[in-house]
Amino acid sequence: PPTPSLPGRGGKAAAPAPCITSLQSGNALVIAAACPAARALGLAPGMAVTQSRALVPGLDIRPADPEGDRAALLRLALLAARRWCPVVMPSGEDGLFLDITGTAHLFGGEARMARRIVALLKRHGFTARVAVADTPGAAWALARYAPQICPPGAHLDALAPLPTAALRLEPRARDLLKRLGIETIGQLAALPRAPLARRFGGTLIARLDQASGRLAEPLAPVIPPEAIAVVQRFAEPIATAEAIAHWLGVLMPRLVTALAEAGLGARLIDLVADRIDGVPQRLRIGLARPTRDGAHLLRLIVRRIEEIAPGYGIDALALHVRRADPLGAEPFAETLEDRAPDLAPLIDTLANRIGISALWRSVAVESDVPERSVATAPPLDPPARAAPKIKPDDVRQLDRSRPLHPWDPRWPRPVRLLRRPELLDHVLAELPDQPPKRFTWRGMAHRVVRADGPERILGEWWKRGTERHSVRDYFQVEDEAGQRFWLFRRGDGERGETGDLAWFMHGAFG
Repeated sequence: PPTPSLPGRGGKAAAPAPCITSLQSGNALVIAAACPAARALGLAPGMAVTQSRALVPGLDIRPADPEGDRAALLRLALLAARRWCPVVMPSGEDGLFLDITGTAHLFGGEARMARRIVALLKRHGFTARVAVADTPGAAWALARYAPQICPPGAHLDALAPLPTAALRLEPRARDLLKRLGIETIGQLAALPRAPLARRFGGTLIARLDQASGRLAEPLAPVIPPEAIAVVQRFAEPIATAEAIAHWLGVLMPRLVTALAEAGLGARLIDLVADRIDGVPQRLRIGLARPTRDGAHLLRLIVRRIEEIAPGYGIDALALHVRRADPLGAEPFAETLEDRAPDLAPLIDTLANRIGISALWRSVAVESDVPERSVATAPPLDPPARAAPKIKPDDVRQLDRSRPLHPWDPRWPRPVRLLRRPELLDHVLAELPDQPPKRFTWRGMAHRVVRADGPERILGEWWKRGTERHSVRDYFQVEDEAGQRFWLFRRGDGERGETGDLAWFMHGAFG
């Protein structure tokens, strides 16, 4: 992966540090991949990370993510199947097979299609090499050792000077061929086949025949998932809300059946009403969690029928599932008393009326600084994940204490916490640890009659260097009108480096 360049002297950007990714292999940490700069310095996949760190000081080492790489390659294969050709198959950890037979002319020919593929991948941060040949084996070899657009029938000549590793042979077979003095595919193809089969088995002969075209190598293509949609067309246009609601009741069971067959639950559904004048009407409903409850989905859509303008009539209704997540069997409690209330229908109803962005909940965050101790989260809790299993010899097995809540109940917090603390004016207070006697906030003067504090909160030095010495002293105060506020003074009142002694309003109690 690319690394950001650091500014050097004279305003010039310094060269990025060589980058590698590391992977655990047994008891050793080895290099999984290396950037061109690291390869130029002698680092290669399979080398121990400790050795590479000794050879190249200042090496940028990042953990490898094989699962993420495979998932990204599969997403790229699905994109290629939708965009370039219908037959696409992942090849190993870093390649794709594309059968462009009958599709290259749609992109201006093989050469232009290859250039467009490379340019598209480059815009998304990928470096790619493309080769076109008559067989998958020849295309694999040329893409990795001699990228080119091979003319029809010329793949044997193009393969001849390539090393035997281009045939996708096992390391043991490659080493044995090298000891025998056979280094290129041309030398291997010129040898008698019977001795090769006796010495190396049928795998080497099969790879050679696959590359040359004597043996077929069928591809197992990825199949892009088809979007789920149900459509109802009418012989006569409809224009009333009752008719639309009736046909939605007919469409919804079909949609639920399609979702159940796919093992999915809908998260986003579009209703498209095609008018006879060619101006479609669209409604979109979102769901807090995957569902295929037809009655609930129908209620959400029917409530918004008045938003559809039928015009001169509607000749087709369609329900499209724009987003869906896997939804399998769910356990249920044996008694009704043990079941937790299901808030998803209520949240779906509110979200489709006022918008999902207006719904959120507060969650606690482990932080001493008040404005960092609260974060917003989706209205529903995410599905519970199983806790990682701890090994028997892990020292964490000795910890029998209950986990602490991020919010300490001994220190109450205000009901309303301002997004940012607001500066107070005309504050009268005694140093070093007395609450204010009076202050002005938002143009109004307040005289304090009761106060409690201070509660000292120190800066989180591990986040920013500027917070290493910062101090806040918080006070709960009540004014003559009975309003209760949460104030703090920046600084401890004794050392100047802890703060400038300015006062701030941070919240209000109920």
